[in-house]
Amino acid sequence: QVQLVESGGGLVQPGGSLRLSCAASGIIFNILDMNWYRQGPGKERELVAAITSGGIRNYPDSVKGRFTISRDNVKNTVYLQMNNLKYEDTAVYYCNTKVWGRVYWGQGTQVAVSS
Repeated sequence: QVQLVESGGGLVQPGGSLRLSCAASGIIFNILDMNWYRQGPGKERELVAAITSGGIRNYPDSVKGRFTISRDNVKNTVYLQMNNLKYEDTAVYYCNTKVWGRVYWGQGTQVAVSS
């Protein structure tokens, strides 16, 4: 059974940093592309970072230069390092992958940016 479990969210001041983790189980992690999405209050879910099985990374302009996605294929974990956080980064953050055409989501971890 595929499971994705996020952690690392919390309350942070503007300009601060957080590192999110997503631990995967039940899958052959190293062959899968992994993604981080977020959904802010009243907003649609949006992609914020992607990493392929080969380590190629992609980011939207809204987080480029501030967020870094990485993966540890030994720990079956994908990370999202978030620096210089802004109020608009407040959201629930989800990790995501697709296995044999089926999309899997974690339960999400809340990030709140507030002074």
